[in-house]
Amino acid sequence: MIDPQNIPPYRVTDRNLALELVRVTEAAAIASAHWTGRGQKNEADGAAVQAMRAAFDTVAIDGVVTIGEGEMDEAPMLYIGEKVGSGGPAMDIAVDPLEGTNLCAKSLPNALTVVALAERGKFLHAPDIYMEKIVVGPDLPEGVVDLDASIGNNLRSLAKAKKRNVSDMVLCALDRERHEELIAYAREAGARVMLLSDGDVAAAIATCVDGGGVDLYAGSGGAPEGVLAAAAIRCMEGQMQGRLLFEDDSQRQRAREMANGLDPARKLYLHDMAAGNVLFSATGVTSGPLLKGVERPSATRARTHSIVMRSKSRTVRYIESHHSFTPQAEPAS
Repeated sequence: MIDPQNIPPYRVTDRNLALELVRVTEAAAIASAHWTGRGQKNEADGAAVQAMRAAFDTVAIDGVVTIGEGEMDEAPMLYIGEKVGSGGPAMDIAVDPLEGTNLCAKSLPNALTVVALAERGKFLHAPDIYMEKIVVGPDLPEGVVDLDASIGNNLRSLAKAKKRNVSDMVLCALDRERHEELIAYAREAGARVMLLSDGDVAAAIATCVDGGGVDLYAGSGGAPEGVLAAAAIRCMEGQMQGRLLFEDDSQRQRAREMANGLDPARKLYLHDMAAGNVLFSATGVTSGPLLKGVERPSATRARTHSIVMRSKSRTVRYIESHHSFTPQAEPAS
């Protein structure tokens, strides 16, 4: 029986910017959902970017995009270094206006719109290159898995910590040729493998969600998506490690310039990627295990499903919002 005197009091925390962020991801999701299944990923992404950029004008922050759509000469909006917000605390912003553009274009599960905020200087400044990643959920011994260990050893260590068999473990990875060895060794160890065509932010979050169906996420994917995933994992008290992967010297030099004197090829821990007070919001565009997609019960209404969280309170909220696009009549004089 639970002793009522040992139940900690509910804390009413300070003003929660994460609840303002959800309007940003909702706007991007509704805009991109128009393109679901139309086979036009660039149009879907463009619609999400425009809606997200406009929505940021209502958020009370002094924001700078550190993870965005690319450099200024590559992206007209939400480019790295762009200032957004209506004024307020100084924040760094990581965005993926449409995580899973192919998923949206093909009406496949797990397309999301994603935003994370951190105090100025607390996000890893990562160039748009690959990052090797490994992620597990909360309530596990620190260091239960390690980026430098074999996948077999990681699966056995994780299974032992969870008091389960390796055959019960589910490894999730992107379905890429570069992961063939990872997949083969995981299956050789006895684990099951879930393969995704796109969308590794949702897969990383799934390790921390009850019923998410993923015990371990591993493999290489985009570094910007790695930072966004790290923000979410911070809020959900999971574990994550990463390492930037370079294809040539120019990528290595770009990463070195952004690393403030640190080794750009070092192993990255969770607080190296997302430190300080972190806020995260994602809204579903297409339905998946994490979130339902945008629903349009009529031409003038939409329903969105979002996850909103922050590291300070470790609160995770699922928000269902009902939107009306019918213009309001002017009040009678």
